[in-house]
Amino acid sequence: MQKRNEPQQAVSSSLYDEAYFRTACEGYDEFNTSEGQQLSRRLASAFSLAKVEPGMTILDVGCGRGEILRHAAARGADAFGIDYALVAVNMSQQVVEGIDGTAPGKTDVAQADAKQLPFPDRFFDRVLMFDVVEHLHPWELDVALKEVNRVLKDDGLFIVHTAPNVWYDKYAYPVVRAIRTAMGQGAKYPKNPRNFLVEVNEHVHVNEQSMWSMRRTLGRAGFRGKVWLESPPQHGGEGVVIDNLRGFLFKTPPLRWFFEREVFAVVSKAR
Repeated sequence: MQKRNEPQQAVSSSLYDEAYFRTACEGYDEFNTSEGQQLSRRLASAFSLAKVEPGMTILDVGCGRGEILRHAAARGADAFGIDYALVAVNMSQQVVEGIDGTAPGKTDVAQADAKQLPFPDRFFDRVLMFDVVEHLHPWELDVALKEVNRVLKDDGLFIVHTAPNVWYDKYAYPVVRAIRTAMGQGAKYPKNPRNFLVEVNEHVHVNEQSMWSMRRTLGRAGFRGKVWLESPPQHGGEGVVIDNLRGFLFKTPPLRWFFEREVFAVVSKAR
């Protein structure tokens, strides 16, 4: 039995097998059809925030399948990726090997822990952490963010994306589930929101963030900047009542702080 206040054990890397990266990890559809040439809407939005330019050095923490490395190298940056799951390292290596000689930037991939980055101080212009935060226990995240601070240049940027917004899961999802159940759609909305769409998230999501908790956590690690919420496009088409209700909930503060699902951050070292 785990003792009180004892740090939780890290999620086992064995849970991140190739099936996870090809059937559950964000952007898998686009990856399966293009082997990394195309990015999902979410990953493309996060990557665009980095404003990658030729000559930059980029670190992708938790590089997964490697498509971000491919896109950074295509822009002329030297892109380094680390992941603690060997399957991810192998997949990333296959992706970057496929672009050798066709991209102006260099690439390198290594198996490493985010809590102990194998790089010198102030080495990177950009550090990216996309869909990794929610997989790290709070104590792990604190250590990993301090490592990011260490390897980031003083004028560098740290870009974060994490989902879902924990306030959605805790407060908004039960309301959504009740409404959908009343509409006869309850079978699609399990009691545990971590099982919605992707059941494996029940086992690998251990630390979802709100906009406010993400800002506090980044601040503890010595970062300052912008943290905000977004959501996937809301397509509508379910009738006037549902469409208008959805628009109201996603656009009106403070309600949207509960209903928008994605947390973004662009921060730099505090001066």
